[in-house]
Amino acid sequence: MSQKHLKEAFISNLNGTSLVEISLGLSLAPLCLLCRGLLLILYHLHYGKPLSSRKYSLLLDFLVLVSPLIFACTVLSPIIFFMPTIIAAFCAGIFSKIYSQRHETRVPFRQIVKDFQKTYLDPEYIPAITVFRVYINVLTSISILAVDFPQYPRRYAKTETYGTGVMDFGVGAFIFGNALVCPEVRQKSDVTQPRFSNLARQFFSVWPLIFLGIGRLLSVKSIEYHEHTSEYGVHWNFFFTLAFVRLAASLLLAIFPKNKSWIVAINLAVLYQLALNTTSLKTFILHGSNGRDTRAGFVNANREGLLSLFGYLAVYMASVQVGLCLLKCRSSVQGWIEAIRFSLLTVLALFLFLHLSQLYADPVSRRMANLSYCVWVVAHCLTLFVWFVATDLALVFTKLLVRGSSVPCCWDVVKPPGTSTQRGTEAVPPGREGKLSRVCLISAINKNQLLFFLLANVMTGTVNILIDTIHSQTAFTLSILHLYMFFNCLIMYILHAKNIVLKFW
Repeated sequence: MSQKHLKEAFISNLNGTSLVEISLGLSLAPLCLLCRGLLLILYHLHYGKPLSSRKYSLLLDFLVLVSPLIFACTVLSPIIFFMPTIIAAFCAGIFSKIYSQRHETRVPFRQIVKDFQKTYLDPEYIPAITVFRVYINVLTSISILAVDFPQYPRRYAKTETYGTGVMDFGVGAFIFGNALVCPEVRQKSDVTQPRFSNLARQFFSVWPLIFLGIGRLLSVKSIEYHEHTSEYGVHWNFFFTLAFVRLAASLLLAIFPKNKSWIVAINLAVLYQLALNTTSLKTFILHGSNGRDTRAGFVNANREGLLSLFGYLAVYMASVQVGLCLLKCRSSVQGWIEAIRFSLLTVLALFLFLHLSQLYADPVSRRMANLSYCVWVVAHCLTLFVWFVATDLALVFTKLLVRGSSVPCCWDVVKPPGTSTQRGTEAVPPGREGKLSRVCLISAINKNQLLFFLLANVMTGTVNILIDTIHSQTAFTLSILHLYMFFNCLIMYILHAKNIVLKFW
């Protein structure tokens, strides 16, 4: 068997893992973010100033925000159930040290909590949205290379037909994260624009995705790079999916009221599932038009990529509704606590519906992007987002204990509405181009997200061409993964430090 076929077999015919393991794995990112924030506050408490060295800031961010995720999906995957507890205990220890050594010791803890609930936050910026999108990008970048090494558990890789793998979730989460910041969500409700103006804007903005999709197709075919055909098909890839979903969503949002996008999402997912169950559509996706997995003709060759667009479009529309709800003015901590409660009830309802959907409709299938897959992705994305919001609130609470302390990509504390000066003394200047933003890896990746994803894909292909990944030893695998991620992060960091944004569309 050739090296190409060996690698294709290595990532094929897999069945995924449990929902519990995926949930626990996703909790690591918010915990790492919390740990980074607490360490920065502790540094400020001890030295009376923030960590200003760019070199040490990059090193801290990489070691705390990225490196644990590499270990979690490789050598530490057997103890993944214990990792959240270990990191949470470490964070609790740091918080205890901060609380015991803070300068203002006379204020009772109960009073601190009451003051915290009345705190006002910057309503113009929700850091959890930025962090969510960046971390999905980081997790995806780690997985697309790590999956080719034997240290990456096969249960985390993309499933063949049914099942819930970590990488299956990553695809849907990428769609979800894109919709959170789409023009229809960011556009103010009181701004009147032509109905199809956003659609025209999307036509112009998706051409780089089409170009990247064509580039990936040509490069993969020309060098005979290994590929999982049942993922999207022979010619289709994720860049095409993302481009067409964005165009179709803009068309739907131009026709239907955007505040009813959840209704459109439900109708899309349910009708698509009905078509799968009541017609020969499911058989066609799984086995082709002749029932023997034919790939003759464009539609047969790319049936998974073409028909899964309906499911991904449903996820996108659901995320638009989530984005609209998030951008409602919640300027106080208490308001966000209420938002967390409502989100948790929604997540509970979604997981209940997921159980019923898998029982009576179809198990989760990323290959078809069926109803169960859509519900699963939205439920887990909401769960992850709630964890990031809770992390931000915990860091805001800790910052109040140490006056003057700051954490990049965390909420700014502002004065209550109606006061003469809107921003508090701890706030970062408008636009977040201040010193704190320049030394943050999350901000750096956020500024050039598409470039980061493209660079990760190019580096993944390069590594696979140069290295026999299947037979790599553990120490070598960890070294390659760390060098690969550090190089990608360093490029983003340098571009951010020079205030370069490679986006011209």
